[in-house]
Amino acid sequence: MAAFSYTALNLQGKQSKGVLEGDSSRQIRQQLREQQLTPLEVRPLAHNKGDSPGRQYQRSPKLSVADLAMVTRQLATLVQASLPLEEALNTVARQTERAKVRGVILSVRAKVLEGHTLASGMADYPQAFPALFRATVAAGEHAGHLDLVLNKLADYCENSYASRQKALLALLYPVLLFIMAVAIVAGLMAFIVPDVVEVFVGQGQQLPALTRGLIASSDFIVDYGLLLLLLLIVAIACFKLALNKPGFRLWVDKQLLHFPLVKRLTRGGNCARYASTLSILTTSGVPLVDAMHIAAQVMANSFLKQRVMAAAQQVREGGSLHRSLEQCGYFPPMMVHMIASGELSGELDSMLGRVADHQQKELDNLIATLVGFFEPVMLLFMGGAVLIIVIAILQPIFDLNTLI
Repeated sequence: MAAFSYTALNLQGKQSKGVLEGDSSRQIRQQLREQQLTPLEVRPLAHNKGDSPGRQYQRSPKLSVADLAMVTRQLATLVQASLPLEEALNTVARQTERAKVRGVILSVRAKVLEGHTLASGMADYPQAFPALFRATVAAGEHAGHLDLVLNKLADYCENSYASRQKALLALLYPVLLFIMAVAIVAGLMAFIVPDVVEVFVGQGQQLPALTRGLIASSDFIVDYGLLLLLLLIVAIACFKLALNKPGFRLWVDKQLLHFPLVKRLTRGGNCARYASTLSILTTSGVPLVDAMHIAAQVMANSFLKQRVMAAAQQVREGGSLHRSLEQCGYFPPMMVHMIASGELSGELDSMLGRVADHQQKELDNLIATLVGFFEPVMLLFMGGAVLIIVIAILQPIFDLNTLI
């Protein structure tokens, strides 16, 4: 039995889309007719065996972090309740209201019904289930502890989603404040200042230097503001296109690791993600070298990923984990010392979990500190800009009263 997506017309002539299970597209069409629907298109969701990996990757739907966390938690709960895997997958598919998620889960269930493992079914959807997910599930199935592994993955997905939401909410107010500050200053310079200052220019009065500078800035914004905005958009678009080139992306990522202030965020975020992933994989029974390769793939910085892959090669050749990471030069000393302690005591798995928690707390504290610092800076910027504009306007008035 396989999963099929369909597009059909109801009795009112409106289109409806969904996912059904059946042995063939003919059976799906028959099911639709029994539901008084006119089938327009029926196609299988599972990938064909002849598809190349590149085509599979392009056709694979992508699940959001929230969807993946929800699906994993539900599946872990059902498997832990001793429900057969295919029934658990079917229940999870029926629970969700999103057709895309239901289609992915039903396709994975179809592979399981054919005799494949859960990890093998997930391999058809590399964008929905990352390498970390598939490798951990495969290790759990091999060890016979799929329920425990799914619970760990559910915790990981939920923590990742919570951290992302916390960061977005923390950045929301400062970003809105910055946009408002720029909009207010630009509005004053483009619309208010020219009308007010025109009075003094018409009287032939010698204006102060601050006022003349304000008028010049206002004229520049009025004349070239839209052009500057267009150039800025083009520059951002060109920069994003250039990032698709591996050489340029590698150079940019390397600079981010050395740029003041940004380097702390870049290193902290990548190290926390790497430690969390490595902890889950090693605890689930994935060999250390394979775990290092998989954990490297979740790092956003390509230069740091390259250094970690080199560290994995050193471990493969017999080196220790802490020494290999130390030679990278970008991992915090506390993290390296904790991993060294875990290797010496033979409790590397549990120590990696503590390292992941420590790195995540440090990253959260750093983000909270930066956000707390950013808010007053934006207030000072907006207040200072408005103060300069007010002084530049009032100064000619004071000079005029003095002459009178």
